Amino acid sequence: MKAALFDLDGVLIDTEPVYSEIWSDIESHFPTGTPDFAKAIKGTTLPGILNKYFRKDDHQAIVEMLYEAESTMQYPLFPQTMPFLKRLKVAGIPAAIVTSSGDVKMERLFSMYPDLKSYFGAIITDSHVSHGKPDPECYLLGAKRLGINPADCVVFEDSFNGLKAGRAAGAYVVGIATTNLAESLADFADIVVDNLDDDKLDSLFQ
Repeated sequence: MKAALFDLDGVLIDTEPVYSEIWSDIESHFPTGTPDFAKAIKGTTLPGILNKYFRKDDHQAIVEMLYEAESTMQYPLFPQTMPFLKRLKVAGIPAAIVTSSGDVKMERLFSMYPDLKSYFGAIITDSHVSHGKPDPECYLLGAKRLGINPADCVVFEDSFNGLKAGRAAGAYVVGIATTNLAESLADFADIVVDNLDDDKLDSLFQ
């Protein structure tokens, strides 16, 4: 494998539980009737969520609630994130973030961790794509920005939509069992690990 494409939430930063609370609160104000709503939207872009689940008249209020919550939340890195990224950099393996998150959130993330951006040759957000995950557009674009064939890329994902997107792009897919149980990811990934420190990852870029 010649490049690494990382989802953000639930893979590099430990924010999925917080987002579940935020979206559950939003949905309590604007009911969708969707069972396990906060879980159903994992890996989906904000425009995709708004257009699929909410009335257009409510979009502005929902966006304001989300941005207000994001403006004060913390984005803790998983303990394994920086050691893994440093190993890739030393090995000369290019990496990209491929996220359904927006540009404002990314600016806040990089303001909290000024050195983090230097580990990535490309940053793909919801503003760069027309179709969100599970459509493969985002991962195809990430590979293109790095100049690497998608078949030579490893996708790291925690959500079902993201895993489907990575597989549809033709990449080698690693499921990270932070948001969903490992056994539930098995059918959507080439391998499943608990975190980026798993020994099973050692041979991927050799």
